[in-house]
Amino acid sequence: MKATRVITAAVLVVASGLTLQSAQAQQPTNQVMQFSGIGRTDVLQNDLSQPGREVIQTRVDFPHEATAAAHTHPGEEVAYILEGTLEYNLEGRPPVTLNAGEALFIPAGTSHWVRNVGPGKASELATYLVEKGKPLVTFK
Repeated sequence: MKATRVITAAVLVVASGLTLQSAQAQQPTNQVMQFSGIGRTDVLQNDLSQPGREVIQTRVDFPHEATAAAHTHPGEEVAYILEGTLEYNLEGRPPVTLNAGEALFIPAGTSHWVRNVGPGKASELATYLVEKGKPLVTFK
């Protein structure tokens, strides 16, 4: 009985450490995004069949006139507009404005920034096909 308690306590300590490490690893991205009022809700994270790659899906909510600063991702992004109107500015390309129901492909490593240009809130479902273990967002 005593050994079971010791093992249980050890598992809880390890799990707490992993949870804290995971929260700390995600904290910078969420803090920067929330600074401008932009909210992120992680929907899915799963390994892909290609070793070292994973898929991450996130809902991103943009308050009226909010802007996500220039950033890159360690893989491809597919942005699907759920509601509102967003303007995407990809390095080396003219800006593109998308409405609910439209999508955009952003190549790996492409610097881009996004701004809500509609009259109210806007949201996107961002699907990332990225290198596992790398930061999801790197701000420029």
